[in-house]
Amino acid sequence: MTEIAEGSAGWLDAVKPYVQKAPLGAFFLGISSGFPYAMIGATLTTRLAQDGIDKKAVTAFTLAFLVYNLKFLWAWVVDGVHLPIIGRLGQRVSWLIVAGLFVMAAVANLALVDPATGLLQTAYAAILVGVAGATFDIVIDAYRIETLKPEQLGVGSGMSQYGWRIGSVAAGALALVLAARIGWHGAYLACAVFALPAMLTGLVLGEPERHREPTARRGMGEVWQSIAGPLVEFFRRRGAWLVLLFILLHKIGDTLANLTFRLLFDDMGYTNDEIAIYDVGIGFWAYLIGIFVGGVLYARMGMKRSVLVSLLLMGVSNFSFALLAALGKSNWGMAGAIGFENFASGIGGVTVVAYFSALCDLRFTAAQYALISAAASIVGRFLTGTTAGAMIERFGYVDFYLLTTVISLPGIILFWLMMRAGLIDASVGSAASDQPAA
Repeated sequence: MTEIAEGSAGWLDAVKPYVQKAPLGAFFLGISSGFPYAMIGATLTTRLAQDGIDKKAVTAFTLAFLVYNLKFLWAWVVDGVHLPIIGRLGQRVSWLIVAGLFVMAAVANLALVDPATGLLQTAYAAILVGVAGATFDIVIDAYRIETLKPEQLGVGSGMSQYGWRIGSVAAGALALVLAARIGWHGAYLACAVFALPAMLTGLVLGEPERHREPTARRGMGEVWQSIAGPLVEFFRRRGAWLVLLFILLHKIGDTLANLTFRLLFDDMGYTNDEIAIYDVGIGFWAYLIGIFVGGVLYARMGMKRSVLVSLLLMGVSNFSFALLAALGKSNWGMAGAIGFENFASGIGGVTVVAYFSALCDLRFTAAQYALISAAASIVGRFLTGTTAGAMIERFGYVDFYLLTTVISLPGIILFWLMMRAGLIDASVGSAASDQPAA
C-alpha cells in the first residue's frame, strides 16, 4: 500500500505542473497562435497546387511568412500603446481581443478570393493574414511569458507547443476535409473560429501578474523608449551579437525543408486523404511525443544541453526527406520521415522556445520576443520564397533536402561554442528570474 501511495504521489507530482492555470493558459494560447500559420502555410500550398499554380509561384507565396519576420517593427505598439475603452481590461488582454478579431477578419477575407482567377488578390489576402497572425503572435507570446513563472518556462513552452500543433493541425486537417466537401471558401471561413481560445484565455485568466510597464507615460519620450528600449537593453548584454547570429542561423535548413514538404507530397502522387493521415495524423502524434520528451530532456539535462540535442535532431530530420525522395512513394517511408521530423521539432519546440522566452526583459516582453522569433526564421523563409522552387526544379528533391541538412550545421556549431564561452547564461533576461525588472 505504501509503495502504491508513493507511486501515485510521484505520478501526481509529475503531472501537476502541466495542469496549473498558467501552463494550461499557454496551451489554449498556442491553439490560436498555430492556426493563422496553417492557413497561409501547408493549407494554402495545397490549395494553390490543386488549382494548377506552378511551383515557383507556390513557393513565392511563402514570402507572406516574411510579415512574421517584420513584426518587431510594430511590436513596441503592443507594449506601449493603450487601447481606448477596451483597454480597461488590461494592456495584454485588450490587445488579445483586438488582434484576435483582426485575424478572424483576415482569414474570412482569404476565404473569399479565388487563386485561379485572382492570384494577385490571393497574395494580398495571404499577406493580410500574415500581418494579422503576426500581431496576434506578438500579444500571445508576451501574455504567455508574463503569465508563466520562471520555473514554468519549460513546461509552459511545451504546453504552448502542444496547443500550437493542435491548432495548426486541426485547422489544416479541417480545411482539407471541408475543402473536399464544401470547397475552399467554406473551409477557410470555418477555420476562423480557432482565434477564440486565446481571446477567451485572456478574459478568464486576466492581466498577467508579471507584466511590467516599460516607462512612465510622458508623450514622445515614452514612445521613443518603447521603440528603442528593447533593442538597447538586449544589445547591452554580453555576447548579444553572437546570440542574435545564432537566432538567425539555427533554423535556416529546417525552415527551407518544412515549407516545401507539401510540394514533395504532391509531386510524389499522395492524395489529400493520404496527406491527412500520414502528414497530419502521424506527424501530429509524433510531435506530441517529441514535446513530452523535450520536457523530460529540459528537466534532466538543463537548458543548454537540451537545446544542443534538439538542434542536432532537427538537422538530421531533414536527411530523412532526402531518403523519402530517393525511395519514391511509400506510405511507410512518408510515415517514418514525417514522424522523425515532427518528433525532433517537438523537442526543439520546448527547449529552444524556453531559451528564447528566457532571453526577454519583462519590461519589453512583446518587442523583444517579436525580435527574437522574427529573426529565428527570416533567412529560411526568404530563401524559400525566392529560391526554393527553382532549386527543387534544378537539383531535384534528394539534393535539395541534403542541402538543407548541411545548412543546419553552422547554427549547431555556434551554439556549442557559445556554451563553452558561457554566453548562454549571460544572455538571459529578467523573464528567467523571480526578480522584477529594474
